[in-house]
Amino acid sequence: MEAPSPAQTQTTFERGISLLLNLWPALTLAVQNNWGGPDSSDKRDWFAGAVSELFPPLTTSTSTSTSPSAPSEEPDAEYIEEFLLNVMLDEFEVNVDDDSAFEVAESIIRIRKDCLKGKFDEVEQLGRRYTEKKGSKVVFAKGEDQEEEGEWDTDDDEEDEDMEDAPALVQAPRREKQEPEVDEDGFQTVTRKKR
Repeated sequence: MEAPSPAQTQTTFERGISLLLNLWPALTLAVQNNWGGPDSSDKRDWFAGAVSELFPPLTTSTSTSTSPSAPSEEPDAEYIEEFLLNVMLDEFEVNVDDDSAFEVAESIIRIRKDCLKGKFDEVEQLGRRYTEKKGSKVVFAKGEDQEEEGEWDTDDDEEDEDMEDAPALVQAPRREKQEPEVDEDGFQTVTRKKR
């Protein structure tokens, strides 16, 4: 079997990035809710292109390069994660505080390495996952409130004991509306309400 062309490898890598971002629940939720504005979907597409531009192009065979500077041009997973988090915050106003950005970054690095070896299996698998998922919405499930350590830890139960003696609520008496004062010329006197 013939090795894929650099252009085909670059296209497959870019498709893999796009699929990963489309399958990332944090970004999908942001796009569905237009947290990036009415053009959130376009921003996601731009986002994929911006991530792709972090890597040197594969128009020349990078895998056979013996230049000592070639590996230093490739960004690492931490750099990609930081980039993903910054774009999410700046463009979608979403502070992603789970480790999903790092997982996406690691997947991008893995796909890059596979594409350089001519292996496109993971990108094809992502394509199948995306096709199966297409049309389904990401649902935001709010987790249970977790107490900070020591936040509500009190050994005093005295406050709770006094609650039983609280008086019952009584409806306040209604004030009757005063009739407006009219002077001898027929003018109504304006009075201020008391605060």
